[in-house]
Amino acid sequence: MAAIVLLAGYGVAERAFAAPAESQPVSAEELDVAALAESGEVDVSADGDAARLSTVPWAVEGFSRSQTGSNRAIDDVYYGYTYRIDSPDMAMVVNTADYAVVYAPEGLCSSLGVDLEAREDRQQLLSMILPLDKGLSKGSTTLERQQTWYFTQQPSLTIGDVFYEFGRELKEGYFYVVIAGATEDIDVKETVQPAQMDSFLLVDAESAVIAEAGTPLEQLGEFLATMDYSPLWVTLKTCGVAIVFVFFLGLAAAYFTMRISKRAQDIFDTVFTIPMVLPPTVCGFLLLMLLGRNTAFGQFFQEIGFPLVFSWQATVIAAVVVAFPLMYRSARGAFESLDPNMLDAARTLGWSNARIFRKLMLPLAWSSIASGTVLAFARALGEFGCTLFLAGNQLGSTRTIPIAIYFEWMNGNQAATWFWTIVLIIFSFLVILFINVWSRHTTRYREKAPRSDGRSPKPRRHGRHGGGRQEGSSDGLEKAELAAMGASAEGGAR
Repeated sequence: MAAIVLLAGYGVAERAFAAPAESQPVSAEELDVAALAESGEVDVSADGDAARLSTVPWAVEGFSRSQTGSNRAIDDVYYGYTYRIDSPDMAMVVNTADYAVVYAPEGLCSSLGVDLEAREDRQQLLSMILPLDKGLSKGSTTLERQQTWYFTQQPSLTIGDVFYEFGRELKEGYFYVVIAGATEDIDVKETVQPAQMDSFLLVDAESAVIAEAGTPLEQLGEFLATMDYSPLWVTLKTCGVAIVFVFFLGLAAAYFTMRISKRAQDIFDTVFTIPMVLPPTVCGFLLLMLLGRNTAFGQFFQEIGFPLVFSWQATVIAAVVVAFPLMYRSARGAFESLDPNMLDAARTLGWSNARIFRKLMLPLAWSSIASGTVLAFARALGEFGCTLFLAGNQLGSTRTIPIAIYFEWMNGNQAATWFWTIVLIIFSFLVILFINVWSRHTTRYREKAPRSDGRSPKPRRHGRHGGGRQEGSSDGLEKAELAAMGASAEGGAR
């Protein structure tokens, strides 16, 4: 028994390979891969997940493609480069830069009469999986281009200084394909350069379901019925919570920078605005370094059961960080456009800062604040890089619509990619339409009907004409005018 001890920053994994089998490479010319790829004798399912040959008693079903694996630790232990699979009974093909490894469980092969040592069975298997792999590639590397092949029915395989294990349970109920080096100084990802992994089931040909293409309406109905809508709910929940934080934090930051010195104002304004100019991936990386599990801050929240990374909370944090500058800049610009003399007049009348902010600043600036809020919501809706860095891609938890678009395309699911793209386009259209309608509505109160003589309307004067003193004190007049401005502002906000 050969034992391999792999050391990593996250932990130590003691790996034991029970006499890894060795397999001889087979060239593409010997297998006649080019002819197999062009063969039209295979019945391929309309949904691209099953294939069958009329002369073969077994078939391929449940075909899927994992475009990328993971080189990270699992539960703080590093095992090697891994691909996640649904079941240890699945067959699979791992495609690398120099060769492809085909594996099928020995017990399953025996029950179906499949012998991967026989050239004919190898060709029959490849003739089924090549068109399925090509159908899900969508422009990425395909198996038909591979020149060197390895076949095995054993759960472990050694090729040079690299070991493969198939269907290993690294966590309870979670199975993986593991690619590891013979020594700890071997960088598997750099040495092997894994491209993608195809996984599938070998089943009896009579039980294989080869779906036929229906009418366009039937295909659309089936697609919508089987669609996973969790990215939509995750996105809406994330954006809904994030926009609340963004709204209040943006207003608070804008009001705060209006009340400090110019020099300090420049510094804080730069800090509050910099997430808008930094690439989202940089923001995600910095947040990961700040909130990660290796930091005291991140460990504290991890211990109290409120993790800040690779969780739904992380999607909210990422959305808040990238959307905050839009809200802040909109509110700041709106507050700066207000007449400072009006605010000073309110202070001379005894109004508190809180009352001025609530009764004058917010109503008069509400149009810009509302537009900034909607734009911040749209920015949070389309966030991708920062969220992927900080929260990852966990279905039903952190997979938002932009992340779903990327991974559905990478996995060859073009229909789902188009669906989520259309959803985001519709959302963007509605956001822009809302901003335009809102802006037009909030400016109506400024439009006054012209006088019949063509002259601009003037405010009505109180008291006697001439140089005599007007009725009422000037203080009373200022209060009346200020109250009128406040009422006008509130009317505009409505």
